[in-house]
Amino acid sequence: MKIAVGIGTRAGGLLVVFVGVTFLIYLMVFGLPGDPIRALGGDRPLTDSVVATLRERYNLDAPLWQQYVDYLAGLLRGDFGIDFTGRSVGGQMAARWPVTIALALTAWAIELIVGLVLGVIAAIRAGTVVDKSILGVTIVASAVPVFVLGSTAQLVLGVRLGWFPVAGTAAGWPTAYLLPALVIAVFGLAAVSRLMRTSVLENINADYVRTARAKGLDEGKVIGVHVMRNSMIPAVTYLATDLGFLLGGTVIIEGIFNLPGVGNLLFQAIRSHEGPTVVGVSTALIVIFLITSLIVDGLHIALDPRIRR
Repeated sequence: MKIAVGIGTRAGGLLVVFVGVTFLIYLMVFGLPGDPIRALGGDRPLTDSVVATLRERYNLDAPLWQQYVDYLAGLLRGDFGIDFTGRSVGGQMAARWPVTIALALTAWAIELIVGLVLGVIAAIRAGTVVDKSILGVTIVASAVPVFVLGSTAQLVLGVRLGWFPVAGTAAGWPTAYLLPALVIAVFGLAAVSRLMRTSVLENINADYVRTARAKGLDEGKVIGVHVMRNSMIPAVTYLATDLGFLLGGTVIIEGIFNLPGVGNLLFQAIRSHEGPTVVGVSTALIVIFLITSLIVDGLHIALDPRIRR
C-alpha cells in the first residue's frame, strides 16, 4: 500500500512537471515575438490571405492557452501534430527512433562497463598514481563542452586517423555508432566512476567484508561478490536515470555526426524554425525522461525501506 501511494504521489508530481515544462516550451516557440508563418516565406513575403489560411490550419489564430490545451488533447490521442510542410511529427519521429535508441544504448553500455571498471580500479588503488590519474582524466574529459569534444574526436579519430566513420550510419552498428556514443558516454562515465569509487571505499572496510576476509575467502570473491553487490547501488541508480538523459541528450552529437535520429530531427527543426516539430520532439523526450525517473523512484521505494517510511 505504501509503495502504491509513494509511486502515485511521485507520478502526480511528475505530471505537474510535464505540464509546466511543455507549456514553457510551447510558450517559447509560439508565444515569443515573431510570426513563424510569415517566416516560411523567407525572402518572398506571403500574402495576407495565405498567412491567414495557414494560421487557421495550424490553430495559431487562437489564444495561446487554447492552442496549448488543444495540443495536449492531441497528445492524449497520440497525435504530436503536423509540421509546416504537412508531414506528421509523430511519423517523422517513428522513422528516426531506431537510430537514437541504438546510439543511446551503445553510449549507456560504455558508461556501464568502463565507468564501473574504472571506479573499482580507482578504489582499490586509492591514493596512488592510478587513482589520481583516473580522477584527473574523468574530470578534464567531463569539463570539455560536448560540441568541442565531438568535433575534435570527429576530426582526429575520424578524418585524420581514419579509425571511425566521419558521419552517417552507412557502416551500420556498431561501427557507425562507436565514436559518437563514446563522446556522449564520457560525461556519464566520469560520474559513474566517481560514484563507484566512493561507494567501494565505503564498503571495502565494512564489518561484513572483514568477516568475509577472516573466513579466508579469496580477495577476488570478496571484492567481486560482497563489495560489488552493495557498491553498485548508487552507480546503477545513476545509470538508470541517465538512460533518459541519453535518449534526449543526443541532439548536438547527432547533428555533428549527421546521424538521422530524433536528436538530429530536433536540430534541423530548430534551424528551419519548424515550431510544431520542435515542440513535438521536445515533448516526446520529456515524456521518456519522466517515465524513466518514475521507474527509478518506484524501484527505490520498493527496495529501500527508509524511503518508504
